[in-house]
Amino acid sequence: MSTYVVVGAGPVGRATARVLAERGEEVLLASRSGRGEDLAGVRRVAVDAADADALTALVEGSTAFYNCVNPGDYTQWDEAWPPVAAALLTAAERTGALLAVTGNLYPYGPVDGPMHEGLPDRPNGHKSALRARMSADAFAAHEAGRARVVEVRASDYTGVGVGDNGHLTLAGRMALGGRTAWMLGDPGTRHSWTDVRDVARALVAVTDHPSTWGRVWHAPTHEAVSGRDAVADLCRAAGLPVKPVRGFPPGTLAVGGLVVPLLRELRETAYQFRRDYLLDSSAITRELGLEPTPWEESCRATAASLLGTPEPALR
Repeated sequence: MSTYVVVGAGPVGRATARVLAERGEEVLLASRSGRGEDLAGVRRVAVDAADADALTALVEGSTAFYNCVNPGDYTQWDEAWPPVAAALLTAAERTGALLAVTGNLYPYGPVDGPMHEGLPDRPNGHKSALRARMSADAFAAHEAGRARVVEVRASDYTGVGVGDNGHLTLAGRMALGGRTAWMLGDPGTRHSWTDVRDVARALVAVTDHPSTWGRVWHAPTHEAVSGRDAVADLCRAAGLPVKPVRGFPPGTLAVGGLVVPLLRELRETAYQFRRDYLLDSSAITRELGLEPTPWEESCRATAASLLGTPEPALR
């Protein structure tokens, strides 16, 4: 049995801890408070993810640790992320434990066609530049032999525990509550959605294979589904009437951003919902055999989570 440390107790962190515990590993799930729901076989601990000394002490002796941190305030990334990223990388350098990073697709910026791991990072704003810089710094340390690093990128989350932090789950909650659902951009464009459990499975899988280290991987992700169809599928999965899905009127982010900081921040990534946004995850399927959770099963789990009912078992 090996020891693994999961830093960040959000939906990806909890899912990753579950995957590790289910195969009999010793798992520490670290968050600032150290509190939260009990997970079988998982020990919760408190740590400040920006404290390199505390992280080093926690990670010392572990096989790998996972960056599943998600700063709570989307408008404060520029202040919140750099000290956390630096502390995580320092802990990796000091301990020799593999650092597996939960990344996102922001660094690619707007692209034509499906996103694949061979694309260069071409950030289009301060948030995407921040994530690209974090990735570049980590891989520079890996190339220099100072640390061991691997990164898994995923698209917008679906699945258990995402709640109102996801674009689809936020709209889905409206529809499941019997209301018209509103989404950014054009809800008729195709969009890739990644189940958080598939992100967790990918993080654990790349940890197990040294040949995968030192590069970016895409988590297994189902074929793209439009926002409108995805919300309808959530309604059907819950056995509820399908509700209309509408896009916010053009100019909403520009006008609203004048007074609402969150809307101002969303302008940078609005392109993701105005055109097809497609993730190619074929590499991890081809090389590691990981398939995405079937869409219908992901919808059932997502709907159950939003409604507060027990998560349906995967078949």
